[in-house]
Parts: sequence; C-alpha cells; structure tokens
Amino acid sequence: MTTTLPLIGGARAGDPVLPADRSMLPGTARAGLPTTPFGLYVHVPFCATRCGYCDFNTYTSDELGPGANRSEYAGTAVAELRLAAEVLGPDLPTVRTVFVGGGTPTLLPASDLVAVMEAVRELFPVVGDVEVTTEANPESVTPQSLDTLRAGGFTRISLGMQSAAEHVLAVLDRRHTPGRAVQAALEARAAGFEHVNLDLIYGAPGETEADWSRSLDAVLAAPVDHVSAYALIVEHGTRLARRVARGELPMPDDDVLADRYEQADRALRAAGLGWYEVSNWARDRAARCRHNELYWANANWWGIGPGAHSHVGGVRWWNVKHPAAYADRLAAGLHPASDTERLSAADQALERVMLGLRLRDGLPLAALSEAGRLRAAESVVRGLLEPGPHAAGLAVLTDRGRLLADAVIRDLTD
Repeated sequence: MTTTLPLIGGARAGDPVLPADRSMLPGTARAGLPTTPFGLYVHVPFCATRCGYCDFNTYTSDELGPGANRSEYAGTAVAELRLAAEVLGPDLPTVRTVFVGGGTPTLLPASDLVAVMEAVRELFPVVGDVEVTTEANPESVTPQSLDTLRAGGFTRISLGMQSAAEHVLAVLDRRHTPGRAVQAALEARAAGFEHVNLDLIYGAPGETEADWSRSLDAVLAAPVDHVSAYALIVEHGTRLARRVARGELPMPDDDVLADRYEQADRALRAAGLGWYEVSNWARDRAARCRHNELYWANANWWGIGPGAHSHVGGVRWWNVKHPAAYADRLAAGLHPASDTERLSAADQALERVMLGLRLRDGLPLAALSEAGRLRAAESVVRGLLEPGPHAAGLAVLTDRGRLLADAVIRDLTD
C-alpha cells in the first residue's frame, strides 16, 4: 500500500514545511537515479478560454499574482528547475525527454519556452537526441513562433485538433476553425519539426460517423507521423458535465465510442500508422512519443509547475494547484509540493502491470501473479490477448482486447 510521507512543501496551516534540499528524497529513491530513464514535464497553466470538457489545472486570466502572471511565468518555472537540480544532485540524472504541456504552452512567447529549455541544458546533462515536445492549440502558433521554437531545440509538437467538424468543435468549446490544425501541422513541418502529432477526440454529442470520417481524412492529409485519439469523457465539475446533467447534451454512448475507435484504427493502419499504446498510433518506432513511454514504463520524471506530478524512485508528489501559491512557495525557497507518497513494492508492481498491458510491446507474463497468469491464458481463449506473444511469454491485447482494455486490466490484476 502507499505510505503518505511528511509533506515536502507544506499544504495546509500547521503542516510541516521543509526546505528544498537533497534531504527531501530518501536514499532508496536516489539509488536508481543514474540508471533509470529521466524526463522533465513543464506545465503551463494558461488558456485563452476553458474548453467545456477539460478538467486540467488551467486558468484563463493572465494576471494571477507576482511570479504567476504569463509575463513572469517562465522565470518561475526556471526557479523550480533550479530546485530540481539541487534536490537531485550532485550526480544528476540525464534528461532524455522534455514535455511542455498545459493549458496552452504556446500562449507564452516562443522565446519564453526556449528560455526554459535553455535553463534545462544549463542545469542538467541532456542526451544529444533529446526529445523536446510542446503542446499547442492550432490558433496559438504562427510560422514565426514555430521557427523560434525549432531553432530553440524543440523537436516535436502536439497540436490539439480534436475534430474537423465545426459543430463538434463548438460543442467542445474549441476556438480554432476546422482547417487550422492541418495548416499548423504544415507550418510545423516547414519550420523543421521532426515529429508532428495531432490529437483527436471522438464520441462528442452530435458527432456522426461521417464527421469522424472527415476528421480522420483531414488528419491523414496532414504531414503527421503520430496521432492520438481519445474517447470523450464527461469529467465531473466541467461545463460539459453540467450540460449533460441538465439534459442539454446526451452522454457519450459506449457502443458509439467503440465503433469510432475501430473506425480510427482501420483508417490509421491503412495509412501506415500502427498502434503502440491503446490511444496512440505512430508511423514507426522513431515517431513514438518517448516522453509518454517514460510514463508508461514507470520511470522517473520531475513535473514543473502548479499541479504538476512527479515520480522519482517510487516517491510521488504533486505541486500546489494555484499558480500564485506555487510562485509564493518558490519565492520563499520552499518546495511547492502539496503532498507526497511512497509507493510500496506491491504498488509499483501493480502499476507496471496496469501500464504495460496498454502497450503494443506487451507485458511480460512474469509480471503477473500466478492467478493473473491463469486469467491471461483464459483471456487468450476469449480472444482478448494475442496467442503468439502469449506463447512467447508476453501479454499483448488483441484488437477486441483494446476495446475492453480496462476490463482486461482489472481481470488480470484482481
């Protein structure tokens, strides 16, 4: 079971507030730092408007207090990077991936994002072929900003397209026009980005099979080597959830979601993109998102920014959510964590199974309990796991198994 540790940043009145130094990480967590893959996540919490389906930690105001305003935010993020280097040193892990997410990171000037990446290189050893990704909304980039990002070391961009149907974009509260995402992908390629991803959401209220076909056709007409496609989830507390509760919009239908997924998989496969994680397809292994693979391997990462989560050697923590509180902690020389926990060996083993089962590369059957291995054999018979990989000691989901991935995972881990 997880063990809650004393807070490393203090979150409530009366909680302990510890300085941001190396004592924050126990020796057991530090032991694997030199050999475990390591990445950095940088959260940019700003959006022009809030999408109705989104429950991420984002803010539409650009005036949130000293150190938390858009104009100052890059400097505040760099302050946490310096803290990370202090805590993880003196033998710092080598950064293999950097992922700038949000929010909408590209609401900040491109030069600010480049400055954050320059600080990463100043503070940490970085592999020569480091993957540096930024998320972006299609309307938030220009050829000039993309040129600046590429010149500043960004190698990959993930554009939030969601749909090519105007009425679906309206339901999702997206601001860009249907053709803008493809145009932004073209501009990113022209700027020299090595890898371009488009994100899609399927199953939105009012979306038809023809709408989804047009979205897939638009994606495949773009110069992309990676596509992510996610079923719409009605998250509690969102505007979309309130509209569904009032009866203004229908709840997404599970059968429709399954049909949309199969439709996407057929189209993407036919275009030469193969699935490597249940919701992600890539042109080849080089086009896979290495940062996400680091998460799925339960490796090490440090999350920079308000609400960002981190994991190092079985210790997990998450920062305070409000940007002003986050900036105040850093200005006071304190770690901005809200809370932290240490995962037991059993917890870590369970997470390896839950994540590994979603991957095309498969999960070693040895990672399952004896009961889990028996259920895996039954899942082969039921057509949920591939027989060939199973015979070779791997659990790999079939096409049908991907549709029921969550149920298969529960069955094999109960």
